[in-house]
Amino acid sequence: MWGDKRYRSFNFEMKRIFNSKIIKLSLDGGFTCPNRDGTLGYRGCIFCGEEGSGEFAASRCLDITKQIESQKQLLSKKWDSGKYIAYFQNFTNTYSSYEDLKEKYYLAISQEGIVGLAIATRPDCLSEKVLDLLEEINKKTFLWVELGLQTIHERTAKLIRRGYPLDCYDEAIRQLGKRNIKVVTHLIFGLPNETREGILSSVKYVADTNTWGVKFHLLYIQKGTDLHEYYKNSPFHILSRDEYISLIVDSIEQLSPEMVIHRLTGDGKRALLVEPLWSLDKLRVLSEIDMELKKRKSYQGIKYRMC
Repeated sequence: MWGDKRYRSFNFEMKRIFNSKIIKLSLDGGFTCPNRDGTLGYRGCIFCGEEGSGEFAASRCLDITKQIESQKQLLSKKWDSGKYIAYFQNFTNTYSSYEDLKEKYYLAISQEGIVGLAIATRPDCLSEKVLDLLEEINKKTFLWVELGLQTIHERTAKLIRRGYPLDCYDEAIRQLGKRNIKVVTHLIFGLPNETREGILSSVKYVADTNTWGVKFHLLYIQKGTDLHEYYKNSPFHILSRDEYISLIVDSIEQLSPEMVIHRLTGDGKRALLVEPLWSLDKLRVLSEIDMELKKRKSYQGIKYRMC
């Protein structure tokens, strides 16, 4: 139904919109986070390392123009043609002055071959002025904003030091929706002591929000994070590959057929990864997700709003 997939993949949707391969260029805007600068805390979310979530982003030592060029060169080895989305990935990419954000966003979208902009941030870092800036940019280029929700459960949110309540996410969805700005919501599977039912309740909640897309992440335990220390002192269940694949397929079934799935699993740094080691074989995970959907004769949305 969606090319060779049983779900609406990011690649399918981008080719439908742009009639071209779309390549994301991961950038580091030099931003920090309220969970790191003392506003909410100093150590970030429990799973976050010193480099933030953008381990594969370009170096913040380079200006935006040079980062884009370096990312183009790096990714040309994998894709020799296509159009580009400038992706501000690392830390909180709306957490700066209006002037700084405007300069960096506009510089990024002015570069050759850039057809859109993606901005990863937190729901509690969207001031009225920033929302107005995003609305302005949304009229000039293809834009989406990524919100790191991770879970709807407050107990887990406190444990991972997310730093904001669920209703903050709900309000961000409303405010971005009022401005016709697309949202991609992040969820993490395998957070400490969350049950299968708890994970799926987060998926169902997000399925009923006005989010354009989702990113599903597997929880990585990496060296140099507070999560690694927590795991050593308070071991918790690590999802097996079969458990993860089953959860992902269950989740795909619960999503609206119109929702774009930007990610089904991620890329952990091999040198830092402690658990789960099976995640290093990303292609196998993706292949087995496809096989499980076929085995069930299932597809995205088959159970949407049935429960």
